[in-house]
Amino acid sequence: MEKIYLDNAATTFPKPPAVAQAVYRYMTGSGANINRGCYDAAYAVEEQVLETRQLLCELFRGPDCRNVIFTKNITESLNVLLKGFLRPGDHVLTSSMEHNAVMRPLVQLEQEGVTFTRVPCDGQGRLEADALERCLRPNTRLVVMTHASNVCGTIQPIAQAGEFCHTHGLRLFVDSAQTAGVLDIDMAAARIDALAFTGHKGLMGPQGTGGFVLAEGMSAELEPLLSGGTGSLSHTEEIPGFLPDRFEPGTMNLPGILGLRQGLLFLRETGLDAIRRHEHTLARRFREGLRSLEEAGLLRVLAGRTDTEQVGVVSVQTLQKELSQAAFELDDHFGIQTRVGLHCAPAAHKTLGSYPTGSIRFSFGWYNTQEQVDLALSALTEVCHGA
Repeated sequence: MEKIYLDNAATTFPKPPAVAQAVYRYMTGSGANINRGCYDAAYAVEEQVLETRQLLCELFRGPDCRNVIFTKNITESLNVLLKGFLRPGDHVLTSSMEHNAVMRPLVQLEQEGVTFTRVPCDGQGRLEADALERCLRPNTRLVVMTHASNVCGTIQPIAQAGEFCHTHGLRLFVDSAQTAGVLDIDMAAARIDALAFTGHKGLMGPQGTGGFVLAEGMSAELEPLLSGGTGSLSHTEEIPGFLPDRFEPGTMNLPGILGLRQGLLFLRETGLDAIRRHEHTLARRFREGLRSLEEAGLLRVLAGRTDTEQVGVVSVQTLQKELSQAAFELDDHFGIQTRVGLHCAPAAHKTLGSYPTGSIRFSFGWYNTQEQVDLALSALTEVCHGA
């Protein structure tokens, strides 16, 4: 039985072949660290890492490639940003659709005197137009929010949030886990002060890669969460003040970053518009195919829009069959690979009315086809009717 992978919101699969090839070439042909070795092999790897920073800076319209900081994943990026920026007494605005990569650091920071407000979103998961203004306090310092929901795919009005922050003298941090590599992101135009990204989803790179991009001047407002050797200024025990070294202690995931470089080159060659159109077409086809099951009372689609305000994520609740059983049957009987549960986003499920049971998530990527969508619809129909 052929497996059909529909879990691209967790990690894209397959990757472009050049990604794995780059990791293999590094592991078997070089293996050198950067900023340490004084020989050609190390310099060659350093040039590829620099090019990866440049590609990311170009993709997100960042101010300078030195402002691109690498981490292990977007969760680490958000922890570095939130814990490095916030101080006791600060107030934060975040959406009611956030992933735990944002919520858990904020809840943890509550113990240190930081407060936050969950700005309400509507039943489609979209930020209410005037909600930010209503939730503003005198001590509000930051807005942090996801660009698109990992549960239902709804895209948030980041540019609108950026204008709000600019008007009120606040900073804007954005979680781009579901949009980097799919949607066009212009940090300057949207007034984004820090953009957290992951390498293994839309950017097509390996797991264990991620980072953040800082607007000009943001570095001085962040206290580094980690410190250690950087290969620079080794005569001092103080943290370097310049970028990217200020936030990149220790040995980097060089195999992963070189793989990420190939993912970024693939995106540049393919074009974000083509990727966006393809994923939107697949998700729309899937939603339209679910209508008969909805009308029959066999399932519910979370935030079932079919317009351009969603990425390629569709979540459903099977109403006549327990969710985990339905997901098991999709995989075991039909080879349809999905994700079931709360997707590390209980706040989003509470907003959408799907807490505590969660949902089955179908997430489409560049390598999925319309034929696979139709097979998934057929399988889901059989599972629902077989309750």
